[in-house]
Amino acid sequence: MSDSKIAIVTGAGSGIGKASALALLKDGWTVALAGRRADALAETVAAAGGDGSRALAVPTDVTDSASVAKLFDTAIDKFGRVDFIFNNAGMNAPGIPLEDLSDTQWLDVVNVNLNGVFFGIREAFRVMKAQSPMGGRILNNGSISAHAPRPSSIPYTATKHAVSGLTKTASLDGRKYDIAVCQIDVGNAFTELAARMKDGVPQADGSIKPEAMMDVEHVANSVVFMANMPLDANVYELTVMATKMPYIGRG
Repeated sequence: MSDSKIAIVTGAGSGIGKASALALLKDGWTVALAGRRADALAETVAAAGGDGSRALAVPTDVTDSASVAKLFDTAIDKFGRVDFIFNNAGMNAPGIPLEDLSDTQWLDVVNVNLNGVFFGIREAFRVMKAQSPMGGRILNNGSISAHAPRPSSIPYTATKHAVSGLTKTASLDGRKYDIAVCQIDVGNAFTELAARMKDGVPQADGSIKPEAMMDVEHVANSVVFMANMPLDANVYELTVMATKMPYIGRG
């Protein structure tokens, strides 16, 4: 059993999840890395260098409640408790007119971004209320899209708005178990998924414009900051974004 605090990060094979898992490991946490691709998780462990000795790769499908339950059971069996989970895994649909979206394209996003986060919250409650000392912290990845949409983004925007509802309700329901629930809303972090933004993305007026980007390390550092709060305090909602991205005001 590890003496360090125990975290779970979903979507840990790439992007924000990978950067956050590496930052937590660097900060001394023990981290269970969850993601669909075992090879990508292995790359995250390798990127951690010596800190990788405190990492455990657990291939997980967040859309499958049994797989999420197995993730938590594996962490408990290996480390004895879970202090923190970052429900980060997410996906988007093609940026096409909403009337052209297929049922499958809609449901794929709902299953990952909404159901996956719910399954993570539910398992965290099951584990955190039963462990001693009781409690822990749940962090959900909301995104700027939890507040404002981009054109042709209805599955992503709807599910990210729904994540805010999950966060609010779980934050209330977690009080009696010393479970702090919070949300991070990220705008234009430079990852493999978001790299296209610097070349130009659709704007509300129909134009295509490049957007300001920030280093994903700023997001990872924010996750570590939120994770390290004592359980009697909570950074309930944190927005970290490229300063000049078109979000505040009219662009």
